[in-house]
Amino acid sequence: MKALTSATRSFVAKPAEVDKKWIVIDATGLVVGRLASIVAMRLRGKHKPSFTPHVDCGDNVIVINAERVAFTGRKRDQKNYYHHTGYIGGIKERSARFILEGRFPERVVEKAVERMLPRGPLGRRQLANLRVYKGATHPHEAQQPLALDVAALNPKNTRLG
Repeated sequence: MKALTSATRSFVAKPAEVDKKWIVIDATGLVVGRLASIVAMRLRGKHKPSFTPHVDCGDNVIVINAERVAFTGRKRDQKNYYHHTGYIGGIKERSARFILEGRFPERVVEKAVERMLPRGPLGRRQLANLRVYKGATHPHEAQQPLALDVAALNPKNTRLG
């Protein structure tokens, strides 16, 4: 049997070698699903050439202005979010408009990103690197986050209206 040489081995990142950056995204006018897919990709680290599936090699992502996200079509009124109280027949539903106009509008973005990450301990660890705020300010200025312009990546990422 032939021994593996360094030219045929795959690269595997170790947790100590991972370089985590801080990124801030302004969600004003961005489509929720497109924003969530970009954020989930950044949280997992799939944008890096050193991506390793079983290591948390993603960046820390800050999303501001979460109450100003956009939905396509009539999803703002027709999309429902469900949760169960734990009692028999205790299924509850809320529309996206109800949540966005409520006390915690950032939950729309959090849920969209959470459902795009893998389930399990690694996915929960990666989700902990996401911070979503409903206003334009955030308490992470000391980390000097880099701004990522999601609207400039693709014209479909934003809704004017």
